[in-house]
Amino acid sequence: MTKIVVIIPAFNEEESIPQVIKDIPKIVDEIIVVSNNSTDNTEINAQKAGATVLLEHKKGYGYACLKGMDYIASFDYTERPDIVVFLDGDYSDYPEELTKIVKPIIEDNVDFVVGARVKELREEGSMTVPQIFGNWLATSLMKLFFRSTFTDLGPFRAIKYEKLLGLKMEDKTYGWTVEMQLKALKQKLSYSEISVNYRNRIGVSKVSGTIKGAIFAGVKILTWIFKYSFK
Repeated sequence: MTKIVVIIPAFNEEESIPQVIKDIPKIVDEIIVVSNNSTDNTEINAQKAGATVLLEHKKGYGYACLKGMDYIASFDYTERPDIVVFLDGDYSDYPEELTKIVKPIIEDNVDFVVGARVKELREEGSMTVPQIFGNWLATSLMKLFFRSTFTDLGPFRAIKYEKLLGLKMEDKTYGWTVEMQLKALKQKLSYSEISVNYRNRIGVSKVSGTIKGAIFAGVKILTWIFKYSFK
């Protein structure tokens, strides 16, 4: 049996987190919610919904993901997962689509799968203009420098656990997703994209919802791309 663990970074997602957890398919062995300094009932609600809850007080998406990975690394070797899935806690993704995200890994031995938020499956207003432009720019540069076929930096993604360890992830904030994709390209991992549905999130985005967040995220993404392009 394929063992699957889900990591969900969450900051003040008390309303959405129970719904996210409820919609995750039963094929998942453990759901890990990493509360990234939440000041509401995110932790309580996640625990009530059946998730393992970890606390990461250093603010940053990457910090939260790394905390989840540290927890998995503490498992006995025989208990470690085959696949790790990353999923946002704001209910913008459709957790029930996890089965199609992991399918290429299970059936075709693909190393890494990204859920692509294609235009025809996106709810109106679910991605801001800076997000859409940032995705286009980042994936265009990856295509230019690495002949990549990625079209999105979607947060809903799955990767073989051993391949994830091999990436030696380090970004602590907004560059996490693009770092993973760039390192997968550099290491020549097999990858694919799966078109996924995407809706307006519950609550306000901590990145695209603010000018400062959007600019900082854009700078981080471009920094990673140019760093790896000239290595």
